[in-house]
Amino acid sequence: MFAARRLPAAGMRSSRLVASHHFHSSAPVFVKIGDSIPDVKLMENSPGNTVSLAKELKGKGVIIGVPAAYSPACSESHIPGYINSPKLRDAGSVFVVSVNDAFVMKAWGKVLDPSGKSGIRFLADPLLNFTNALDLSFDGSAVFGGPRSKRYALVIEDGKVKEAHVEPDNTGLNVSAADKVLG
Repeated sequence: MFAARRLPAAGMRSSRLVASHHFHSSAPVFVKIGDSIPDVKLMENSPGNTVSLAKELKGKGVIIGVPAAYSPACSESHIPGYINSPKLRDAGSVFVVSVNDAFVMKAWGKVLDPSGKSGIRFLADPLLNFTNALDLSFDGSAVFGGPRSKRYALVIEDGKVKEAHVEPDNTGLNVSAADKVLG
C-alpha cells in the first residue's frame, strides 16, 4: 500500500520510520500540554549565535513552527497574522522556528518585519533537533526536499506547553493561525 523508509537527514532519530505514501500523512503528535520545552540549541542570525527556548521562555510566550521560510502560506498569511495582531503584545516572547539555516531565517525576518517592531524572533533549526525533540517533524520530501517541521503554535507558560495548536495535515493553516492562538 505505501512504503515506509528511514530518513537519512542529520539530527533525525535513526529509528524513525516515516510513511512516504502521501505528503499530508502524519503520525499522531506527541507534544502534549504540560510538556517542558526541550533544552535544544537553535540558531539566531548566524550559526555562532545559539538560543535555548527552554531558558528563554521562563514566563509566557509562543513558539510558532513553520514548514519553510519563504513558502507562500508562511510568508503571506501565517507569520504576518502574528506580526499584525493587536494581541501580539500580550503573548509574551514570540519565536518563529523553521528547518532552515540561520542566514535564511535572519533574511526572512527582515522581509516580514523590517523594523523589528513586532519583537518576534526568527530561529533556525537546520538539523531538526528542536523539531524532533517535540516530535513535530514530517517527511516533506515531496515539496520541500526533505524532512520539515509541521505547522504549529505552542503557547508556553513557565517553560511548559499550555496549549498545542498543531495542523492535522502538517502544512495547512487553520488551528495555528494567530486569531485562533492569540484569541
